[in-house]
Amino acid sequence: MKKTILIIMILANMFSNNIIAQKTNNEEFKYILDEFADCKVMRYRLPDWDSLSLNQKQYIYCLSEAALWGRDIYFDQNYKHNLQIRKALEYILTNYKGNKTDKYYIDFEVYAKRFFFSNGLHHHYGEKKFFPDCPKSYFASLLKGYKDADFIIEQIYNENIAPIRRDNATDKDIVKTSAVNFYENITRQEAENYYNNIEIDTVRPVSLGINSKLVKENGQIKELVWKQGGEYSFYIEKIIYWLEKALSFAENDAQKQYTNKLIEFYKTGDLKAWDKYNILWSQDTKSICDYINGFIETYNDPLGMKGTWEALVNYKDLNATKRTLTICNNAQWFEDHSPVKPEYRKKKVTGVSAKVINAAMLSGDCYPTPPIGINLPNADWIRKEYGSKSVTIANLSDAYFYASMESPKSALKEFAYSEKEIEMEKQHGQLSDNLHTDMHECLGHASGQLLDTTPTNALKEYSSALEEARADLFALYYLMDEKMIELGLVPSLETGMAQYDSYIRNGLLVQLARIPLGEKVTEAHMQDRKLISEYALQNGKGCVGKRIKDGKTYFVVTDYRQLRKTFGELLYIIQDIKSRGDYEAGKNLVEKYGVNIDYNLHKEVLERYNSLGIKPYGGFVNPILKEKKDKKGKVIDIVVSYPKTFIEQELEYGKTYSQK
Repeated sequence: MKKTILIIMILANMFSNNIIAQKTNNEEFKYILDEFADCKVMRYRLPDWDSLSLNQKQYIYCLSEAALWGRDIYFDQNYKHNLQIRKALEYILTNYKGNKTDKYYIDFEVYAKRFFFSNGLHHHYGEKKFFPDCPKSYFASLLKGYKDADFIIEQIYNENIAPIRRDNATDKDIVKTSAVNFYENITRQEAENYYNNIEIDTVRPVSLGINSKLVKENGQIKELVWKQGGEYSFYIEKIIYWLEKALSFAENDAQKQYTNKLIEFYKTGDLKAWDKYNILWSQDTKSICDYINGFIETYNDPLGMKGTWEALVNYKDLNATKRTLTICNNAQWFEDHSPVKPEYRKKKVTGVSAKVINAAMLSGDCYPTPPIGINLPNADWIRKEYGSKSVTIANLSDAYFYASMESPKSALKEFAYSEKEIEMEKQHGQLSDNLHTDMHECLGHASGQLLDTTPTNALKEYSSALEEARADLFALYYLMDEKMIELGLVPSLETGMAQYDSYIRNGLLVQLARIPLGEKVTEAHMQDRKLISEYALQNGKGCVGKRIKDGKTYFVVTDYRQLRKTFGELLYIIQDIKSRGDYEAGKNLVEKYGVNIDYNLHKEVLERYNSLGIKPYGGFVNPILKEKKDKKGKVIDIVVSYPKTFIEQELEYGKTYSQK
């Protein structure tokens, strides 16, 4: 899955003072549930839930149970001691009877919430380990008498233990220095040699290593496969159980076919079964209800091979889907007019489908910080031969937007250079953001092709950043095309202009608020935006300008048409790098434009952003889905409610969906 992450809650930071709240059961629906450290936790609604049939609701319920049973897998993948540490935090939160208004306890509670939010010891975006503000001795007192207390305290407080989740330093062995639980006693060279020596079909290659951990024991390297009877078997058996229960509520045979194939994959670990599941899943465009479930994204692996576990259960927004259908129906036109070498264009765009959905349950790598857009499957050969499925997640985008209305200040007003820029965002920002996501997922990731001689993982640790940049550029290039007006997707090119303003403002300024002072950009989506914006600033012939007003720095678009041309030129370069698998060229591009931050500018952005009191990271609690039964025990409905606090949901998940 290629994700479009909502950076700094772009939709959320449009404008705020006029608070808008939607009504649910005659009560105001409040979106913001909690705020702590640099995080905001929100709720999301389930629009038109009651318009679904009971059968569809039960299908979603079973799939949601399958999703929640995989939660612990992702914690463990992020670091091998995360589950042990999390259980200690749960123990304290459940059993502590002391003064919970004490500053040190509040500091502990903030740490626990950060741990839950990041699914482990390391910042979910910044990658580095974070620490409690309360003294080590106080934390130890909370664990007095707890088994392995000394080990837990050392894991949490020792700066030299697992300092970074995924390292991308160019001067280190990033396999050895990364804390992710994908390799053990293995060097980068050993891992690469192991997989390079496996013979696979070069035309339709399986996703080597995506569902396994690579270890060296007694001098021998072997894979520990994540499957029933293998690694994570306890959780995978639960997932299989709920997937099998879901089969009886499937809407059609297509759902049954790909769900059975996914079950086969979980039972056997067979990568060919995984490919067959993805092919069948991508071709189901008729169903209202849908899901993703499996080892999918490789962003967290320093070598870009191991898939983190994730799940997202959803149902279609029929009205909003009309917009994405227009885009899909014209996919060949966009491909034919792409500003890349003709040999890199697909002569026949196959199976591109898109829809707008509402999320019903998030888990694993999708929880609590989900994408707002998805394009799957990831295998290039499947996308080329069978196509892909793209979605935009409407209710999450809406939640970000309405949550911003509950905040008193706006990052837009702070970082936009002029009132004209602010007004452009107010008028066109929501549509331009939705279209950018639609086109990024539906067209961007589905565009272009590799040369027949190019290995699928040739760009290695730079693959994710370059792929996200490629998809972003494709969308940006066409948002200023007259074709968008012709298709009725935008009222005028001002929609594209608003996106250009927003993208440059975010890439060069606002997103820096997410990064600790003096550190580099490490997350793939942030590198993508920094790369594009910085390239335009340095190579766009003045189309992006730096301005100083009242001692504050701003970046403004001075020539929208030239910026579009610059986006096209960079797309040409990146598509060439991907199609040929030019590792060195890709590395040089990312390192030159996408990684480094000017210290003084960074310091200024942090000071300005912090003065607003806005949390730069947004995440969600899930709704609670429960079966409602009649007196005879027959299910008559699936009812929706919400947890009172973020910690309440985390403790419930730890109690219900974890190995005792």
